Amino acid sequence: MMFRYPLPSASRREKSPPPDPADLLAWYDLNRRRLPWRAEPGQAPDPYLVWVSEIMLQQTTVKAVGPYFASFLAAFPTVEALAAAPVEEVLRRWAGLGYYARARNLHACARAVTERCGGRFPDTEPGLRELPGIGPYTAAAIAAIAFDRPAAAVDGNVERVVTRLFALEAPLPAAKPAIRALAAGLVPSVRPGDFAQALMDLGATVCTPRAPACALCPWLAPCAARADGTQETFPRKAAKAVRPLRRGAAFWLVRGGAEVLLRRRPAKGLLGGMAEVPGTAWQAGFDLDAPPPATVPLEVRLRRLPGVVRHGFTHFELELAVYAGEVAADTPAPAGAWWQALGGLGQAGLPTVMRKIAAHAGG
Repeated sequence: MMFRYPLPSASRREKSPPPDPADLLAWYDLNRRRLPWRAEPGQAPDPYLVWVSEIMLQQTTVKAVGPYFASFLAAFPTVEALAAAPVEEVLRRWAGLGYYARARNLHACARAVTERCGGRFPDTEPGLRELPGIGPYTAAAIAAIAFDRPAAAVDGNVERVVTRLFALEAPLPAAKPAIRALAAGLVPSVRPGDFAQALMDLGATVCTPRAPACALCPWLAPCAARADGTQETFPRKAAKAVRPLRRGAAFWLVRGGAEVLLRRRPAKGLLGGMAEVPGTAWQAGFDLDAPPPATVPLEVRLRRLPGVVRHGFTHFELELAVYAGEVAADTPAPAGAWWQALGGLGQAGLPTVMRKIAAHAGG
C-alpha cells in the first residue's frame, strides 16, 4: 500500500507537540482503507453493516472476515432478515469464523433491535450497551462510526498506537483502563467517527506489531516510544499462562458409504448449537491409546485412524483420536442426530475443529 503524507500542522513545529487529531484525520483522508462495510466519503454509514462487521472482527482479522461478511450479508441483508432467520441457519453461515457465541448473540441482538427498537439501532453508547452481545468496545465503535458520536473505540490496533504514543509501561491486560482513558482524551469533537477509523487504520497499516513504518506516521513527532527507539517493545504484555491440554475421541460413522452421522451440541457452552461429529467429552485425563470408548452412539466396529487431530481454543489445547466405522445403508440415526450427505458436508456449518476431523477421516 502506498501512503501519502499530509503537510504537518502548526503544532508540529513545536519541540514536543501533543498528538493532534487533525494530523491523523489528514492522513486518513489520503490513506483510508476501502472496506466492504465502510461508507465511502460523503456517504452515511449503515449501522447494520457497522454492527455486523464489528462483531465479526472480534478476535478475527480483516482479511479473514471479508468473504464471510459478503456471504452473511447476501443471506441476511437487513437486521429484520437476520432476526427472522432460524438461529441454526445463522450458526451455519458463521461456521469457520470461530467464537460461536458471537453468532448466537448476533441473532439475539437482531431480534432485540427489531422487536424493541423498531429495527433501528440506538445511537448512543448507553443505548447500544443494553442490547445482547454489545460490550463497551462494540458500543463505542458503533456509536462513533455509525452515528459520529465522540466515543473511544479501543481495539488491539488502537491499544498498540496508544501505548507507543505515550510509552505506557503497564502491561496488558492491566493497562486497558489507562489506555481507554488516554484514547478518550484524543477523540476530537469534529469527525469522531472518522477519527475512530483512522486510529484503527493507523495501527493496522503503519503502527504494526513488527517493523512499524514510523517515517510514514502522522504522529511521528509526539510518539514517546519512537523518541526512545523502543516502539517495537510496546504494548508491554504479561507472560501468557500455559494453556492446559484436553483430549478425547471423535467417531466418524459412515452409512452406506455416502452419509456421515452428525449431531448438534448443546445450545449453551463451547461451540453451542453447532453441528458436530459425535465423540466423547474433552478432558485432561483421557487416554488416547486406550481401547475405543464405550460411548459410541451406534453398534459398529471401529478402527482407530492413524495420527491425532489437534486444535487450539482460547483457554485450552485439544487432541482427538479419531475412530472410523461404517454401518448399513438402512441404519436409522440415534435420537438427536442425523445423517449428513458427504457431498453436502460443506453446507452443514461445521466449526473448524469438526472440519479438521472430517479432513483427517478423508471426508
